[in-house]
Parts: sequence; structure tokens; C-alpha cells
Amino acid sequence: MNDGANREAKNRSARERLQAERERQKKKDKRRRTLVVATAVVGVLGLAAVVGLIAANTGKDSAAGGPVTAPSGATGEDSLAIRTGSAEAPSTLVVWEDFRCPACKNFETMYKDTVHELEAKGLLKTDYHLVTLIDGNMGGSGSLKSANAAACAQDAGKFTEYHDVLFENQPPEPDDAYGKNAKLLELAGKVPGLDTAEFRACVENGTHESWVGKSFEAFRAGKFRGTPTVLLNGKDVMTEQITPQKMKEIVEAAAKGGGTASASPAASGSPSAAGAPASKAPKAKGSASASRTASPSAPARGTDELGAARE
Repeated sequence: MNDGANREAKNRSARERLQAERERQKKKDKRRRTLVVATAVVGVLGLAAVVGLIAANTGKDSAAGGPVTAPSGATGEDSLAIRTGSAEAPSTLVVWEDFRCPACKNFETMYKDTVHELEAKGLLKTDYHLVTLIDGNMGGSGSLKSANAAACAQDAGKFTEYHDVLFENQPPEPDDAYGKNAKLLELAGKVPGLDTAEFRACVENGTHESWVGKSFEAFRAGKFRGTPTVLLNGKDVMTEQITPQKMKEIVEAAAKGGGTASASPAASGSPSAAGAPASKAPKAKGSASASRTASPSAPARGTDELGAARE
């Protein structure tokens, strides 16, 4: 009984920290939108320059240009997912995340051990979709370059290890440390066997940057509200309040035939199921609200990054 109470207390504490991070991000977004609106009023005469800057940033977000080169073993629609765990696993976890996103780090810290354990048992497979939301929100290129480096690690068969290292060493959100290839190569040294000439060339050349850009385009087209977006067999982990212990129970039950054995097509093949945000994403053009296919009754939380004109 004491062990159960302690686990529940830890899970509750972790959820509270995740919620606090969301609230902090929401306040920061509102302050930033207010500043943007004020600057726009004062700087009408500089509109042409502002438009040019927006166009430049949009290009960075989408990583457009050059051939789209998917990393080794990429799967799903348009090969935009990196899968870990056995392809035969009865349960599927779908994760959309950004290596610069603080709430994504909180999610990884809270759920990582459980995910690894279930994958090792052959009960769960995870499809990771890498996006560049924070680059667009905060400026810089750390989301793009770290995602490219993670895709390079996938080529080397070291994605999981490097993925975890990137989150464990995540810099403060405003710090674009991951925008420097030297930092990403330094962290590769923490993964045995990763720091090779092939990996370095992949990172330095931005081999998978256009692929990352395409993944972010899919994220925006899917009308997601933010990162992390996490779906377990089609159910939103955040809005459904699925704790690590509950995740384990659901996956084990599915393996025994006592639950949904596979993710819905929307969750595994396309970004049409909505998730719970921490870092806010712009709405897709022409959309008034986020789609909530995975949990129709769950309330949409937060506002989008372009919400200053919509609130």
C-alpha cells in the first residue's frame, strides 16, 4: 500500500510540474504576443522589412530546399516517423516532440523508463515525429539541427541513446545551443560508437534537414496545438491523464487481448489526432480550432502562436 501511495504521489508531482510548465509557457506566449502587436503598431513604416524577416523565418521552420532524405528505417506516411521497439508490438505510442521544448523534456523524464521497459518486453513500439516548433517561437535553429542530428543517429542505429542524451542535456529554452553543430557532436561523444566520420558528415551537411522540415509541415497540417503531442493506441496521454503506471497497465492488457491492440490509423499514419500542448503551435491556415480526433470531449488548452489577432 505504501509503495502504491508513493508511486501515485510521484506521478501526481510529475503531472503538476508538467502543468506548471504549460502555465509558464502560456504566460510567456501572451507577453510575447503583446510585444509583437505593440511593435507592429509603432513600426508600420518598417512593414516591408518585417515581411522579409517572416519569410526568412518561415523558410527556416520548414527547412525547405534540397532533397528530402529520410533516415534509415523511417516509417509511417511519407516515412516521417522514426520507430523504436518491435514492429510486432501490440501497442503503439506516437510522439510529436521538439528537442528544445521544456515540456517535452518533462514528458521524457516522467515516461522514459516505462517506455523503454515496455519496448524491451516487445509490448510497445514508439513512432517519433521530430518538429521545429521552438525555432519558430523563440528564433534560432536548434530544433532543426538537433532533429537532423537525431536522424543521423538513426542512420547509425543509435537513435534511442542519442534521443535521450539530447533531452538530458537540453539547454534553457531561449538558449539556442543546439543550433551549433559543435555542441551536437560533443553530445554524440556520450553515446558509445556514435561519433564517427559518417555521423559527423551527416550532421555538418544537414543531410536530413529537409526531412525534418517535411515532418514539421505534417505537424502543422495536422492542426496540433503544441508539443509534446503523445498518443497511446490513439488516446491522448495528457488529456486522458495516463500516468506511467497506467500506461504500463494499458499496454500489458492490450498484449493479453484485454484492450485496444493497435493505434488508430490517424494516430499511426497521419497527424490528424490531436494532443495536449505545452509549447504552442500555429493553427493550420483556415482552421478555427484544433482537431481532437483522439479525444473529442477533451478541452482544447492554451492558445496558438498566432492567437494575438484571434483572441
